[in-house]
Parts: sequence; structure tokens; C-alpha cells
Amino acid sequence: MATFILVPGGWHGSWAFEAVVPLLERAGHAVHALTLTGLRPDDDDATVATANLDTHAGDVLRLLDRAHITDATLVGHSYGGMVITAAADRAGGRVSRLMHLDAYVPRDGESCWSLTTERYREAFAAGATATGYAVRPPDGGDPRRRPHPLASFLQAVRLTGALARIPHREFVYCSGWEDRTPFAGLRARLQADPGWRVHDLPTGHNAMREAPEAVAALLLGG
Repeated sequence: MATFILVPGGWHGSWAFEAVVPLLERAGHAVHALTLTGLRPDDDDATVATANLDTHAGDVLRLLDRAHITDATLVGHSYGGMVITAAADRAGGRVSRLMHLDAYVPRDGESCWSLTTERYREAFAAGATATGYAVRPPDGGDPRRRPHPLASFLQAVRLTGALARIPHREFVYCSGWEDRTPFAGLRARLQADPGWRVHDLPTGHNAMREAPEAVAALLLGG
């Protein structure tokens, strides 16, 4: 039995994986879908304002501690790739597999802000003008989305090199939005890295909602 920890991207909560969770559970696995600090419906303004990438990595590490998990598969979508990278580096060998689902894969000193495109940096800045600390969700999309802590997009990750000891590292490239994706260059880099396995899905960015069976199949095939 595997233990999956599912980390959503910007503005999203655990509900982003609601179609994938039962597929993994029916296959006999333990599944924990997270809503990160600052994205929960009852989080106050101070919590949103102070939440950063370290806070979100801590959310994952606290779950490992609380549930006594020693062999986890971390799945991160979009911004969630930053979170699972930071958490896995600090997890002390309790993570055996990383799945970056159309997600950022940072190296030491990189941030979501530095890795994304100018289009998304402009959107982050424009989205934070009302408060200065929370980025409102882009127009359209699921009404459950919440303003996202700006500091978590800006903070650079600090890595020790422990990720190189994680035996299974995978990246899923969603090819159905190639006119806007910030991940084309990342896909090329990881394809050339023997430490990574790269998959392609012909979906838009939110693959876990557009094609949950395909996402579950990738996770179960690892």
C-alpha cells in the first residue's frame, strides 16, 4: 500500500483532487489531500499575510509527523511543486517518490516568481493590489478558489541536496495549453536528466479535474 499526499496549486484546496482521491483509495492506498495554510476558509487575514513557502512545506511535514508516515509519495500540482520540493528536502528520508503534476521543479534559490513567465508575474502583482499580501484568483474557474498568500509565490526555496537521494522523481507535462504553459522549458530540461521520468498528458493545466482517471493511472503505475 502506498501513501499519497496531494498538494494543490495556487488558489486551490484539497477539493482540487476530489475526483482522484477515490480512485486511489479504491486501489487500496492511503490518500491525504491538503489545503495549505492561508487557503482554508477559516484562515484570518494575519494567517494569509504571513504564510509563505516555508509555511506550506511545514504543512506537509506536520502531516508526516502526525500520521507517522515514513514512505510517502508527494504529488504537487502547479505551485504545489514548490511545496513538495521544499518538504521532501526536509523530510529526512520519509519521501520515496515525487510527482510534479504540471508543476514547478525548483533548484536551490529559485522561487515560483523567478521560474514562471512574465505573464504570470504580472498576474500575481495585479492580483495583490487590493491587499498587498494576497493574490486574488484569476477570473473564471472554480468559485471555491481563495486568495493566495503572495509571500509563498515570492519566497526562494533553500535546498540541501537531499532530493538527489529520492529514488523516484516524475514530471507530468500537460500539453493541452501549450500557448500559455510556463513549463515547456522545464519539460525539456527534465527529459535530458536521467534522474527524472517525464510523462505527457494531452490535457489543460488542471489535469486532475479534466482527466482524473489518467492522473490516477500514472500514480498507480509508479
